[in-house]
Amino acid sequence: MTYILDFKELNLIEPLSRAVEEAGYSRPTEIQAKAIPIILEGRDIIGCAQTGTGKTGAFAIPLLQRLEQEKPAGKGLRVLILTPTRELAIQIDENFKIYGKYLRIKTLCVYGGVALPPQARALKQGGDVLIATPGRLLDLIQQKYADISSVHTFVLDEADRMLDMGFIHDVKRVNAYLKNRKQTLFFSATLPDAARKLAASMLTRPATVSVTPVSSAAETIRQGVYFVNKQEKTNLLIDILKERTESRSLIFTRTRHGAERLAKKLAKSGITATAIHGSKSQNARQRALEDFKNFRAPVLIATDIAARGIDIEALPFVVNYELPDVPETYVHRIGRTGRAGVSGDAVSFCDKGEEGSNLAAIQKLIGFEIPVIKL
Repeated sequence: MTYILDFKELNLIEPLSRAVEEAGYSRPTEIQAKAIPIILEGRDIIGCAQTGTGKTGAFAIPLLQRLEQEKPAGKGLRVLILTPTRELAIQIDENFKIYGKYLRIKTLCVYGGVALPPQARALKQGGDVLIATPGRLLDLIQQKYADISSVHTFVLDEADRMLDMGFIHDVKRVNAYLKNRKQTLFFSATLPDAARKLAASMLTRPATVSVTPVSSAAETIRQGVYFVNKQEKTNLLIDILKERTESRSLIFTRTRHGAERLAKKLAKSGITATAIHGSKSQNARQRALEDFKNFRAPVLIATDIAARGIDIEALPFVVNYELPDVPETYVHRIGRTGRAGVSGDAVSFCDKGEEGSNLAAIQKLIGFEIPVIKL
């Protein structure tokens, strides 16, 4: 099996290569090095990798390359990505928009919990890539708003979580609509028997690649967790930041909308903060990073995808304003501090009702209970 050591080996088209570089990638991650050549060959693949390992880039980059090079593009959706949760769908959509920012590829994203008509209207206008959660996609198909018959590549993301959440029948129903597809990409953090059986029923002579998940943080990072109600998080953050006026702080939120809202709230309280996320132009993101590095804006609020380009040696403080859904992402987030032997602090805000299970999963991964900080 051939692995790539540098993105230049792939001969990516210039607009895609530029976007990948601007996203903070100089070299491929392990899963990207293993998976991208296989996907570009058009082969089916089983990829075993956690979110936080660069997995989305492992399928987004080669798919964008192939979509852009298809002549003619044809009509209808060409790629379908099925993922179990709204949050993951949004993250994947942000990734595709960042990597494909200079391409002519249109990405659509549909999920439950929001009004259906706007999504139906977007589908009517057409697109190339559809990112969807199973229930909402089936609703749209049954109401004749979504037609996936032209899809040639099917990506099943977080397959084990899909099974854990009881979506196996929905996945099989979606799969039945994809009679014309030529390639299936199956990604899962683990491969229990149920996931192996599902893969065997969907894939043809797949290549299998896997990476070892990151499971520990540097010993130089002092970790702590506050148990705080969701509506009290902003006030707590303001109090903490006002006590740390001498240093820079990196704050993680789940979504770009959350990052923008939080930046505005901090500004109203007199704290200079800037936000970076996938919807901002590269120039705007670069300005925000420069302001952060040069202490003009001592607080930077970021989504996980936008934070990839942040590499600051002396970053003393990281805050998980919202806990990530995937435990490995926590390790990647707090790894922004405590570098090069210099100690750092990482604190997390946990709403017991909504985020208790996220904290439990994180503590299981890292192998110890994060010390509770009393309010």
